[in-house]
Amino acid sequence: MARDLAAALRELCLGYPETEEVRSHGAANFRVRGKTFAIYQINHHGDGRVALWLDAPPGAQQLYTEMEPEAYFVPPYVGPRGWLGVALDKLSWPTTGKRVREAYENVAPRALLQSLPEISVAPPARMPRPEDIDPFLRPRARKLLERLGRFCESLPETSRATAFGSPIWKAGSKTFAGLHAYSGRLMLSTWVGTDRQPMLTLDERYRTPAYMGHNGWIELDVQDSADWQEIEGLVLDSYRHFALKRMLRMLDGSGSERR
Repeated sequence: MARDLAAALRELCLGYPETEEVRSHGAANFRVRGKTFAIYQINHHGDGRVALWLDAPPGAQQLYTEMEPEAYFVPPYVGPRGWLGVALDKLSWPTTGKRVREAYENVAPRALLQSLPEISVAPPARMPRPEDIDPFLRPRARKLLERLGRFCESLPETSRATAFGSPIWKAGSKTFAGLHAYSGRLMLSTWVGTDRQPMLTLDERYRTPAYMGHNGWIELDVQDSADWQEIEGLVLDSYRHFALKRMLRMLDGSGSERR
């Protein structure tokens, strides 16, 4: 199999002394003695980019983003601290290597910089394809999205929107369902209540999500299989929790009870 971009970046970043790779929030983080100097991000919150976020030296962010705005950007969260975003499909591979070295040198202890080797890594043979960047372009995801959308949008006063790059459905102004692939697997998000979470998570397909779990949300892994009776039951219960009384009257009065 052709050596891809992720493998080439791993070889480049781990070629420097005392570096390691860890996963954080679904992204590859490269660290030296516990301090992150590079983060590999694909389509972060739906931005469409294949990028590195680099802990750049002082002044570099402003310099590069003004000099080549098509190739460099201010990344979210860490941008205010001077980090530099690098669009990997807009730069030559040698230039990418230079930016990575600058980030490593900015973070690494002085003792590691005294005899820093020159790192030469061959460029990747394959860049990410559109479906690698946007998981919702894959056949499995498109099929799930189409059927889930039909069901959600058949409920009274619902609409589809996007949050953090993933499709969600709203009852009025309240989100009641979503589909995402933050961890590389397709996950359905619905509200079930904190009282149901412990029972559901006994099934390994379910997990309590970060951030929203304490509010009663659950995630169901639908990457490999989908029980539509189960899915529609979860979605309908979640809709009923968030829907206004008039929506529930419309739902029940139209004979749309889907259990």
